[in-house]
Amino acid sequence: MKKLFKGFAVAAALSVSAGAALNAHANTQELDKILEQVKQQRISEGKLNKAREQEFLSAKADKQALYNKAKRDFAAEQARGEALKKQFAQNEITLAEKETALENAKGTLGEMFGVVRRSASEAIGSIEASIVSAEKPGRAEVLRSLAAAKELPTVRELEELWIAFQTEMTESAKVSKFQAEVAELSGEVKTKEITRVGNFNLVTKDGYVYYSAETKSIQPLGKQPDGYVLDTVTALINAPAGQVTPFYLDPTRGAILRLNTQRATTEERWHQGDTVGYIITALLVVGALIALVRFLDLMLVTAKIRSQMKNINTPNTNNPLGRILKVYHDNKNQDVENLELKLDEAILRETPRIDAGINIIKILAAIAPLLGLLGTVVGMIMTFESITLFGTGDPKIMAGNISLALVTTALGLIAALPLILLHAIVSGRSKAVLHILDEQSAGIIASHAEKERA
Repeated sequence: MKKLFKGFAVAAALSVSAGAALNAHANTQELDKILEQVKQQRISEGKLNKAREQEFLSAKADKQALYNKAKRDFAAEQARGEALKKQFAQNEITLAEKETALENAKGTLGEMFGVVRRSASEAIGSIEASIVSAEKPGRAEVLRSLAAAKELPTVRELEELWIAFQTEMTESAKVSKFQAEVAELSGEVKTKEITRVGNFNLVTKDGYVYYSAETKSIQPLGKQPDGYVLDTVTALINAPAGQVTPFYLDPTRGAILRLNTQRATTEERWHQGDTVGYIITALLVVGALIALVRFLDLMLVTAKIRSQMKNINTPNTNNPLGRILKVYHDNKNQDVENLELKLDEAILRETPRIDAGINIIKILAAIAPLLGLLGTVVGMIMTFESITLFGTGDPKIMAGNISLALVTTALGLIAALPLILLHAIVSGRSKAVLHILDEQSAGIIASHAEKERA
């Protein structure tokens, strides 16, 4: 491209020179000067082109040298790759031979390794869930590393496995005390003295606690067992070393105690009867109060009657017999028939007072089981409604309604039985009072008849 521009420049210069020559009309000196300049420029361009050619040839030689060197390096690397392939294949063969030799060398050690891994895997769960871990934590880490090991165990690791099993067996036969943190139900963590009974139970002065393998923490029960059970816990904690003391042991490591916390108390069962249960309870209370009042009143009346029987000739109107005797004294001049009618009338007048409230007790005793049956029907209706809405997949949904049905039935029977007994007692007391009145009335009439005949 530069040459092309230079050609154009020379041509333009010639044209300009030619034009100048024509315009100057035979100015030869100027023409010679221009010609000389053109010759000088041609000589300079020739030298420059030759220098460039030499430079190009030199660069070409360098590139050829580099190319040759790259070819030699490539050939060397190819040869090295072939050698590495051969070495890799040979190493594979050697490795397989070594593995075979290792397996042969292991012999029974391989079987022992499998037994160790299997035993360690099986022991991890029992060791972690063991109550002994509450006192001696971290024993499962060694077993976990043995179970996950890919190499033959060392002698020390085998000893650790043996020590773990031996510790579990030894500590299971001991009653020991240690300090540990207890996560209270309020969320507060307190350090307490724990008494461990073998591999079965943990207790503190506040009652039973249990060890949670999931959280690796000691937690109290949501609800402690009955008082007589807790008394054995106190006796165990305060017992000196070597003394044998009775203790309620949970062989399921606290599982039964935790289930016991979910059992409903008597008060909770009573509340499960809901409105029907409350009504039945109210009937029982009302009937019992009526029976108590009537029983005390009849006892008082009986005492007054007995006092009156000791003094027949002086009737006292504060008791039924006294009022009947007063009727007799007021009608002594009447004949036997009229006197008998007067006394019967007096007895009939006393009967409602003596029998007051007894029939109410009887009615309440009859109504209580009927209300229980009503609660059963309501509970079953609600149970079927739950089945319709939620199906039978979750029994807990139906449990509340079934509890209502059964608890109301039980409450009805519980209310009816004592009410029937109280009714029988009060009714018997009432009949005894009436029997005394009838007996005394018959005696008065007989005595009056004998006097008439005399």
